[in-house]
Amino acid sequence: MAREIVLRYGMNPHQKKARVFVTQGELPLEVLSGSPGFINVLDALNSWALVKELRKALNLPAAASFKHVSPAGAAVAEPLSEDEKKAAFVEDMPNLSPLALAYARARGADRMSSFGDFAAFSDRVDSSAAELLAREVSDGCIAPGYDADALDILRKKRGGKYCVLAMDPNFEPPELETRMVYGISLEQSRNAAIPGPDLCKNIVTKNKDLPASAVRDLVVATVALKYTTSNSVAFARNGQCIGIGAGQQSRVHCVRLAGSKVDIWWLRRHPRLLEAKFKDGVSRAEKNNAIDQYLLEHPTPFERKVWKETFAVAPKPLMARDRREWLDQLEGVSLSSDAFFPFRDSIDRAAQSGVKYVLQPGGSDRDDAVIQACDEHGMVMAMSGLRLFHH
Repeated sequence: MAREIVLRYGMNPHQKKARVFVTQGELPLEVLSGSPGFINVLDALNSWALVKELRKALNLPAAASFKHVSPAGAAVAEPLSEDEKKAAFVEDMPNLSPLALAYARARGADRMSSFGDFAAFSDRVDSSAAELLAREVSDGCIAPGYDADALDILRKKRGGKYCVLAMDPNFEPPELETRMVYGISLEQSRNAAIPGPDLCKNIVTKNKDLPASAVRDLVVATVALKYTTSNSVAFARNGQCIGIGAGQQSRVHCVRLAGSKVDIWWLRRHPRLLEAKFKDGVSRAEKNNAIDQYLLEHPTPFERKVWKETFAVAPKPLMARDRREWLDQLEGVSLSSDAFFPFRDSIDRAAQSGVKYVLQPGGSDRDDAVIQACDEHGMVMAMSGLRLFHH
């Protein structure tokens, strides 16, 4: 491995000079195909750290789908139901490997946001995961290694321009990290905390029934938050993030954003959509756009026109009552927050998207009001004492 990789450009094309390098030793990163850009590397390194830590915390293969240095989705390998396969557009792939299942779940969290993603895999990529990735619109991937047939599949993607990176799984960053902003250097201790099941032990609500499946989901959400631009919250269910609210200045806005994504994720399984047929020749991206536009509560005339023209037979629109009846069937959702909830409003909004389990650091002057809100909704909430801001 080299000590430097010259990049296509910086964050923007006019920032011509760009590279990734180390001052000591060799880069733990190798380019196997394509030519990465600055943002590709940021996505790659953050997403790799996420899946590596998720693998360590839960001992399951993990995958992430990153966009603009935050995860659009993250998940561990768990089986998919038939409806989940249809909603994730993998019903025609019956023999997905565990790693492919993890990526199908990660990308299935928010397929609109995952368009042009950077994918990360905790384990050596096999042909099953490569075949799934090859047919999605994606900018690149990172993994600790690739089977020969998997690498051959990925090297053919985008006419050989698809970015494939290999990361040394044994690499550990130094204790101190430094960055430069506006010509001034900042230094801090690296955030070496790996969120695990032990964070869920301090349950503060009347309801203390926290099943192992919810602990798994809270860990998935919390590890994802560690690499999500703050403020941030993440909803999770069945081993995958199903809605992430990133980079909002107000915590309740994080919850509203993530909750709206959860609602869309669940509404994608509505029978009207699962039974709907698209016109021949419609791409996967166009299908995602049509579904998103169909599920808008207040589409513009153009959006309504587009989705109606994309389906072979336009499904009957979902009215407010239809939406609420379907959303009321969603339950057992977990919610993690990278910092405390300053008011109960976030809990009340979360309840509308099926949240039953909550993990947050605690420490607000209004913790009692937040606990009371959880008790009113019958939720289980644990306080971890661990804040996970990421910028």
